[in-house]
Amino acid sequence: MERKHYNFDEIIDRHGTNSVKWEGMTKMFRREGLFPMWVADMDFKVPQEIIDAIKTRAEQGIFGYTFRPENFYNSIIGWMARRHDLDIKREWIVDGAGVVSALTIAVLAYTKPGDEIIVQPPVYYPFFRIIKNNGRIIVNNPLKFENKRYSMDFEDLRKKITNRTKMVILCNPHNPVGRVWNRQEIGELLNICDKNDLILASDEIHSDFVYEPNKHTSVLSFASKANTVTFLAPNKTFNLAGIPSSIVVIPDKRLRDEFEVTLENLDVETSNIFSIVATQAAYTYGDEWFDALLEYLTGNLKFLESFLDREMPKVDLVKPEGTYLAWLDFRRFGLSDENLSSLIIKKAHLALDDGNLFGIGGSGFQRMNIAMPRELLLTGLEKLKNALGDVENA
Repeated sequence: MERKHYNFDEIIDRHGTNSVKWEGMTKMFRREGLFPMWVADMDFKVPQEIIDAIKTRAEQGIFGYTFRPENFYNSIIGWMARRHDLDIKREWIVDGAGVVSALTIAVLAYTKPGDEIIVQPPVYYPFFRIIKNNGRIIVNNPLKFENKRYSMDFEDLRKKITNRTKMVILCNPHNPVGRVWNRQEIGELLNICDKNDLILASDEIHSDFVYEPNKHTSVLSFASKANTVTFLAPNKTFNLAGIPSSIVVIPDKRLRDEFEVTLENLDVETSNIFSIVATQAAYTYGDEWFDALLEYLTGNLKFLESFLDREMPKVDLVKPEGTYLAWLDFRRFGLSDENLSSLIIKKAHLALDDGNLFGIGGSGFQRMNIAMPRELLLTGLEKLKNALGDVENA
């Protein structure tokens, strides 16, 4: 069968659509005229099958209470089997509105105020909020950074566990550092959690974005997964953050029941009609589109690496094994975090995510989103190059 052509080079004007990435950054960065390379939102049009499914449903014209049909769940199970060789049972799946809200529900379901939850910074910053704002205690188990590569510090992790520790939140693939944790690492983490009766909450929203020769290893691929809660979603894979949906996979019935009771108590079970049809269409028909997308992003990553080597050799790329987010190390410039942030925003006129947002280990780093047409990627990199050139020539 001939492969379809997908034009990821097409530049689509997103102004006038209430885009957080393009129009919300003025409020976020308190400055107008920035070029957006920050929030994890792709500048690519979704597969036509998703658009068609949404149009067809919209044309019916009645948007009453809606449930998720069995084909919705079958599409999820099929995608996970084809893409990740996972055998997910239908009864394990619990619906969620989004990964962050589902993680919040897990915090409320499985822990009490004053309990400790371990995170591995620098890490996706909403983790800190959902722990702290719900009266739980953040325990940092910082990643080790050696030879431009991150690893888990298991010795430190074991030392941090107390009788108040109830949960570890894993980010796999890791946002922002781009690690795709291997089977040995996930196995060791599971072993520690099992021995200490800790719940492992695994955020795997970026699991489809893995670059060769790396392979995503889900906690669901292990026989020992009774203490695991895994969070998945089509939102990143198919650029559906505006009609969010999430899939929470909980193999253990007791944990699943506790999660569902908390869902009911918060009354957040209402289905979003368009997220249902978009998710089902994406997981049913999206393989070819996503294969082409991953190929394009691989090209973007190579383009970024080459540009940095040639034009900005003092900016060290922590090469991502997964995600479409680049973790850039600016420490060789010797700038304070305040001066680095000022240079990025005021001189380069770029919106990036400041490394300090991600906690311990983020100082001197910036996170860059490269999921955009290559022409736009070049535009952003040229802006950064010119600003850094001004610094070196000063």
